[in-house]
Amino acid sequence: MFTKSLTTFALLAALVPASVITMSTTKAEAAGGRNAAFAVGAITGLAVGAIATHASSHRHNGHYHRNYNGHTHHYGRPAPWTAAWYDYCSARYRSFNPRTGYFITYSGRARFCR
Repeated sequence: MFTKSLTTFALLAALVPASVITMSTTKAEAAGGRNAAFAVGAITGLAVGAIATHASSHRHNGHYHRNYNGHTHHYGRPAPWTAAWYDYCSARYRSFNPRTGYFITYSGRARFCR
């Protein structure tokens, strides 16, 4: 979801200044010259950049987040040796061994499921 919103903001950040730059010279001159077109593009780019930065700062890097119902959700990986951890590792790795906590990588190495 985060990457989708960031992609949308990046697309807007590219399209809005491009539309100002491609504005015909007569329209730009009628709006006060090339300086006005530059100012509109700069302000729009800064605004879209600020929105994208704000959106990217709301990631849940393993922190708890309380939603409107009061339920606590954990974003990230569960703690080892819990029931949620067993479910997570079993769903993520086909070669997960619940007795040892390890799974086998494609290169053949055993790695602990974190």
